[in-house]
Amino acid sequence: MGRHPIGVHVGPGLTPDGDLDDGGPLARAAETGADAVQVFLADPQGWTAPTPRPDAEALRSGGVMIVVHAPYVLNVATTNNRIRIPSRKLLAAHATAAAEVGAHAMVVHGGHVLAKDDPAVGIDNWRKTFARQADDGGFAVPLLVENTAGGGNAMARDLDVIGRLWEAIGGFGAGFVLDTCHAWAAGWDLATVVDDVRAVTGRIDLVHLNNSRDPAGSSRDRHAPLADGEIPLELLVEVARTADAPVLLETPGDGRAHAEEIALLRAALE
Repeated sequence: MGRHPIGVHVGPGLTPDGDLDDGGPLARAAETGADAVQVFLADPQGWTAPTPRPDAEALRSGGVMIVVHAPYVLNVATTNNRIRIPSRKLLAAHATAAAEVGAHAMVVHGGHVLAKDDPAVGIDNWRKTFARQADDGGFAVPLLVENTAGGGNAMARDLDVIGRLWEAIGGFGAGFVLDTCHAWAAGWDLATVVDDVRAVTGRIDLVHLNNSRDPAGSSRDRHAPLADGEIPLELLVEVARTADAPVLLETPGDGRAHAEEIALLRAALE
């Protein structure tokens, strides 16, 4: 485990005018002792395409693992053409922008279909997304699909659906992000979750190590500090250890709190 980066999600590090703000993500990494950071490249709740960053060269050469998170609004699974088609285009645009900052990979949520739809349609829409992109040379960075907390029509909430999704997209090299808060909220057993996920995907490429403010099975996505939530800390540490992958915290708190969490996790994993 010690060979894998441990880091934290940080703000964009840019002013409203697009200028570098107080050193940007690399400064946040130094402040927290992180050797990885996760960032959005545009509004996570909007459809704005990413623009070139003034610190792109510094991010590429800064010695910190960069992970980009795609906007939350993207949903390539849906049967709604007005959402699915723009989602495909923006996903590719964000992947290209992620490559420009030297990103290790890009995280994207699995999306969902409408209540009236067969989940198989959403799975096939994901397959088509990868297949169409493969015709253009593939995504510019590895794409990692993240499990989600709620939604009966979600593509990445239940392990059996994830298994069917992976039958459709695994051959394209899709990666997987295990989010512990989301898994807890979906009612997964964190004591066996690493083996359970690998049984259907064959891989875990990244861990979002988050505690939860709510009980198991709540379907609520509300993150808590690493050592202050409903999930026992020792269970989270064991997930990180057995997953044997880079770890990113998406926990609430300031730089000092995140520095303490990173130090705590490193010590626990020694």
